[in-house]
Amino acid sequence: MKVEVVAIGTELLLGQIVDTNSSWIGEQLALAGLDSHYQTKVGDNPARIEAVLNIALARSDAVICCGGLGPTQDDLTRNVLASVMGVALERDDAIEARIRSMFASRGRTMPENNLSQAMVPVGARVMDQQPGTAPGLVCPVGEKVIYAVPGVPYEMKEMIDGTVIPDLTARAGHTAVIRSRILRTWGTSESALAEMLAERIDQLDTSGNPTLAFLASGVEGLKVRITAKAPVETEAVGMLDREEAVLREILGDIVFGVDDQNMEAVIVAMLAERSLTVAVAESVTGGYVSGRLCAVPGASQVFQGGVVAYQPEVKFDLLGVEEGPVVTEGAALAMAHGVRRALKADIGLATTGVAGPDEAEGKPVGTVCLAVAGSMAERAVTIRLPGDRERIRQFSTITLLDLLRKELPAGELV
Repeated sequence: MKVEVVAIGTELLLGQIVDTNSSWIGEQLALAGLDSHYQTKVGDNPARIEAVLNIALARSDAVICCGGLGPTQDDLTRNVLASVMGVALERDDAIEARIRSMFASRGRTMPENNLSQAMVPVGARVMDQQPGTAPGLVCPVGEKVIYAVPGVPYEMKEMIDGTVIPDLTARAGHTAVIRSRILRTWGTSESALAEMLAERIDQLDTSGNPTLAFLASGVEGLKVRITAKAPVETEAVGMLDREEAVLREILGDIVFGVDDQNMEAVIVAMLAERSLTVAVAESVTGGYVSGRLCAVPGASQVFQGGVVAYQPEVKFDLLGVEEGPVVTEGAALAMAHGVRRALKADIGLATTGVAGPDEAEGKPVGTVCLAVAGSMAERAVTIRLPGDRERIRQFSTITLLDLLRKELPAGELV
């Protein structure tokens, strides 16, 4: 059973609204074990909507059409569906009564244009769920089917869960589940990651299940998505477990998390497990490291606090950095030790660098020094980062956290 998603609305094409509906629908199809190979957006134009639906029907078994079921002049989905089905529209008295009742219950008079929402293509079935004034429609087209749902997310979700997924599962005549797992990595390029996994990808291409895909996520790193399809949940999860083990063996410590685990959540968990506390001295990052750590539930167990030491004098007077150049590994280490002592933390972190030409100190923009310091050991590195001011600050933040992640397992810092 191949299912296609068509999102309708000129506002989607203009970027005025982000199409989160299609993403959510795609996720629900995957969870139900239904294949979905195409998602399309189209504006509020009847000829183009009809053309897109005909293309979708030609290559898929079912189409989920989202949006265009409202009462205004640009809500054209009902008319186009009737044209695709080759039938007329007819007034559904039950829908009309339901819409009038909704307005009456709110003490409002129903505008006459809302009656357009009671028009249904002949032969279409109205979905039982109707949280708003727009009814969902199940429209047979020969052996295939179009499901029309509103674009309002909470209305759409109720209909997808209540009617569309159960109906599709019944039509498919079999049950299957598709599950995915994402391994999150930091510290290598997309091309290098592809080289590392090239042989494994070739092996999986032969079997076809599970599959691998790369997702570049900017300052959140590179993600490797494993997708497995199986008759039952336990079998799919078992396939994911086995493939994750293989990939971790290949990729090593560049894998820092799974699924929704971001770098700061991993760090907080590692520190809590070891009963360690951390403090941060930030120059180039200007509070970004502290902000990311504070965003993690439970951070209060491990995060002592931070100092934004942007001016050199703050580094000298408050953190004990020796007067002189401040974009050096020595300055970063002094900052890390200084904040660790000042805030009585087990571990100190520090960032100092050049985010713009007015801060150059004779060094290229993007030069950043990072440091991790404990009572027994310390480490500092100098890196060169690409991009504008914002990207340099963001990349510095996650790189520093990754540096701590790799130092903690050795147990030498404290």
